[in-house]
Amino acid sequence: MTFLKKLLTVLVILFGLLIATLYITDTDYLIKAVRTIYLRGYTTAFLDDYKKFDNRTIATGTPQPWPNHKDYNSATETDALDKAHKDWGTVAYVIIKNDSIWFEKYYDDYNERSKSNSFSMAKSYVSGLLGKAIMDGDIESLEQPVCDFLPAFCDGLAAKMTVGDLSSMSSGTNWDEAYYSPLSITTRAYFDDDLAKVMNGLKVVTEPGKAFKYASGDTQMLAMVIEKATGKKMYDYLAESFWKPLGAEHPTLWQVDSDEHDLVKAYCCIASNAKDFARFGKLYKDHGQWNGEQVLDSTFVAKSLKPRFSPMYGYGWWLKTHQGKDFKMMRGHLGQYVIVQPEDNIIIVRLGHQKSPDAGVGRFTDDISLYIDEAYKMLDAAKN
Repeated sequence: MTFLKKLLTVLVILFGLLIATLYITDTDYLIKAVRTIYLRGYTTAFLDDYKKFDNRTIATGTPQPWPNHKDYNSATETDALDKAHKDWGTVAYVIIKNDSIWFEKYYDDYNERSKSNSFSMAKSYVSGLLGKAIMDGDIESLEQPVCDFLPAFCDGLAAKMTVGDLSSMSSGTNWDEAYYSPLSITTRAYFDDDLAKVMNGLKVVTEPGKAFKYASGDTQMLAMVIEKATGKKMYDYLAESFWKPLGAEHPTLWQVDSDEHDLVKAYCCIASNAKDFARFGKLYKDHGQWNGEQVLDSTFVAKSLKPRFSPMYGYGWWLKTHQGKDFKMMRGHLGQYVIVQPEDNIIIVRLGHQKSPDAGVGRFTDDISLYIDEAYKMLDAAKN
């Protein structure tokens, strides 16, 4: 018994020293990481982790349900699509044709109302809110310096950084997009309870506005700019600018760093469902119009959907040419996609637990092409 007491005492002391070390070295965010992610068997964020964090509600207005297509759910999934759903843990797969639900199916106890994490699809919303702030006159243009809003970025190369550089992933900062390293700034940003402090510690190490480098920190800074420019919290601004006007059917959630600091994780973490996510794809497909109202400036939309530095990325949107067609995409970490083909008037939404083996940051994984190809096979089969 004496031995057990001594062992327990030693373990308590070691645990106390570990916790103290984390605070001394400013890595105490790892406590939240262990509690919410690692002890649950995950090595990175997961689809329903929003339930473990502080959130703010994005309210709805008058719901505008999607109409069902005359051929609603008359198609059968291809064998390849069925296998992909099983292999990669799809929870929702929706095909919208001519602004009507042509096919929808849900898996793994999810349904059309189930919330799941958007991950980086949120970046498209934040870029859209930049366009809205420019449209409303709160931000002058894509060329306005970030320094006008964030004093931490007024010296040296940072003074050259514009809000457009943030939206197009060309800030030149030293952000390291590493999802699986517990000591990366990406992990710190996900778990730290003072996200503004983390962001203000970034350094601009290469000249901004010269090259594409995918960095979630760019979107986080952009959100801080938008809040400063508009005087509105991002979750309220998203509700009034897009969630309500686009007729979303369900309130959604946006993770914040903490109740105390109340800053959204802008680069990720909007918890919603496939058909409400799809609305933003329709808005961009339709040049910023919704029910005849110009919700977002058409010039900004057009610019967003064209490459700036990388052929794969515009302003907050991914761009992919496949089988001779140009696709515009909202895209998230574990295979969350809103894929838009404007000329064919098709929107494909896939949400799930995994994507195909990672091709590296800023590259397209093979699952994207599969979800597109199999949707078109289903559509073509229905014509015959």
